[in-house]
Amino acid sequence: SGGGKSTLIDLILGIIFPIQGQILYDGKPLEYYSYENWCQSVGVVSQDVFLFNDSIIKNIAYGDAEPRFDQVQYAAKLAYAHDFILECPEGYNTFVGDRGVRLSGGQRQRIALARAIYHQPDILILDEATSALDTASERLIQKALEKMHGNLAIVAVAHRVSTIRNADIIYYIHNGKIKEEGTHDELILKGIYYKELVQEQDSRKVSIDIENTPRPAIAQCKVKQS
Repeated sequence: SGGGKSTLIDLILGIIFPIQGQILYDGKPLEYYSYENWCQSVGVVSQDVFLFNDSIIKNIAYGDAEPRFDQVQYAAKLAYAHDFILECPEGYNTFVGDRGVRLSGGQRQRIALARAIYHQPDILILDEATSALDTASERLIQKALEKMHGNLAIVAVAHRVSTIRNADIIYYIHNGKIKEEGTHDELILKGIYYKELVQEQDSRKVSIDIENTPRPAIAQCKVKQS
């Protein structure tokens, strides 16, 4: 918190502009692109997903007056949402309720990811997209990102190391400054801040695992008195 991630995302989205320097995409400053075209080039999946009280297909294809079902289905499969959608009462025509209340947190997040994929962005921004998910749901999101690797640029902002462990390059930002950069292995070997974060989260995970491990039952035997 307070590291500058929200400002960084706003800069990438073109909501605000830098006081000094430029933000370049494909060698050109953002000012080169019209705001409308730039918005169409960027997809965002945030921690707080907003879904409309409408069908799943319309939530995924939001903004498209004539949803293409084949593209909706493709996006859902890529986001690992297709299987659970088929289990819904009316499949892709199932209404999700206000703000997606009929879906779990992991399901809502995968619908949001499918929505971003549907519009075929050049850049996908994940803003703490997995921070509130359970381990199983997070793994599905990770598998989806691995599928998309190489097809678009993915910018993931996260506190969870597991979210960005496989990134091509990791930037550790503190107080608005890049303190370290490199791959996971490079930062574990030579880094300081990132390595401390990994160790802290690993130790926390171990303690949670220990707490959740069933304890052996202790049998109590009464000594028969003569």
